[in-house]
Amino acid sequence: MHSDSSRTSIGGIDRDRIADLREIEAAAFRKARPKSQAKVGNGLPGFFGGVPMHWMNDWPTPFPILVESARGAILTDIDGIRLDDFCLGDTGSMFGHSPPPVARAIRRQAGRGLTYMLPSEDALAIGPLLQQHFGLPFWQIATTATDANRFALRVARALTGREKILVFNGCYHGSVDETMVRLVDGVPVNRPGLAGEFRDLTRTAKVIEFNDVAALEAALRDKDVACVIAEPVLTNSCMVLADPGFHDALRRLTRESGTLLLIDETHTISTGLGGYTRKYGLDPDFFVLGKPIAGGVPASVWGMSDGVASRYAAYNREKEPGYSGMGTTLSANPLQFAAMRATLEEVMTEENYARMDHLARRLDAGLTGVIDRYRLPWHVARVGARVEFICAPGPLRNGAEAEMAHAPELEAAIHIALVNRGVLIAPFHNMMLISPATSGAQVNRLIAAFGAVAAKLAA
Repeated sequence: MHSDSSRTSIGGIDRDRIADLREIEAAAFRKARPKSQAKVGNGLPGFFGGVPMHWMNDWPTPFPILVESARGAILTDIDGIRLDDFCLGDTGSMFGHSPPPVARAIRRQAGRGLTYMLPSEDALAIGPLLQQHFGLPFWQIATTATDANRFALRVARALTGREKILVFNGCYHGSVDETMVRLVDGVPVNRPGLAGEFRDLTRTAKVIEFNDVAALEAALRDKDVACVIAEPVLTNSCMVLADPGFHDALRRLTRESGTLLLIDETHTISTGLGGYTRKYGLDPDFFVLGKPIAGGVPASVWGMSDGVASRYAAYNREKEPGYSGMGTTLSANPLQFAAMRATLEEVMTEENYARMDHLARRLDAGLTGVIDRYRLPWHVARVGARVEFICAPGPLRNGAEAEMAHAPELEAAIHIALVNRGVLIAPFHNMMLISPATSGAQVNRLIAAFGAVAAKLAA
């Protein structure tokens, strides 16, 4: 049952004050962008819902920012307003917009053909680079992490002969159908809002809370789970870090039950070179990475351990001939190869990660200082270059706690207020990324803007 204070406040802030701030900031946003208001204030012509992709309407601004250009960690809209970009395409441009090595590689490949269903010389370099960066010996290319996850899960089911997968409540694995489940009062159900989903997804997917080793052991006991698909840190539901020993238990229990383990690093690649897997010595059977792997060009990779690759090769030799149901025509195209090689060789480096981590620590400390100064019941979570302020006490331990901590009305008001102060963060869960192109001055401006907004809310 909600208390009276929860009815009148969100995250410790009065609801009326939040609504007033958002109304004032929305008016300021419109006034500053007359060109954008004229062009997109009533939606982009010809697109359903007025946007090319439906989630563009999920930004809390009165209308989407119409981008003129983005370079490094600065985004400029058609009204000439420059924003310090900490969203960075929600990780797709984690290494900055158009990193020079990637831009050069794209220009070079553009004159050689964009797709031809055959490898280029860049592919010769990419296989060994993936082995060096991420540890697994065998790799395949896809176009999105969603596709990579789907393909790896199909292989897991083929090798184990099992139908079920296991996910953690609050997880994010793109739009993989089986992961669209959640717990409500401890009972697995389809996530709300799924369009056109006519199946009970819980028939083939088990869902438990993150960090719950006892629940994990119970869920794997029947040995009917083909694969556990896991983010090392929950990242799309207010950030939830792993408890000490949780990943060791996850690997031990999956091995004991004959279940394969897929680690999806699409967001946690912010941890450092090689991702969370390399930094913390995880040993997955499958490894998936999308978003920034090709510097912003749509691409993803999925890797297999030696043991999985051997079993998969044997399976392919014995299975009935025919289409596998995996793969897309534009995957593994030479433009992806060119951009991916440049990213792996020249952008995704120890030096860049060290700089990103240093500034992320500064951002973490600065935001925490503001929260403490105004005695807000909030906290900050960080995984490498990825930082998030959460409008609830913490740390959070699982998806249920993360869902309770999510404060959409408050977060929306803060978001648009930051935009009006020259700072862009992700529209979902207050996520901020540090790129190699991000400057210390930009971090300081973000902390100052956050402080100014917090002062208004806490007045």
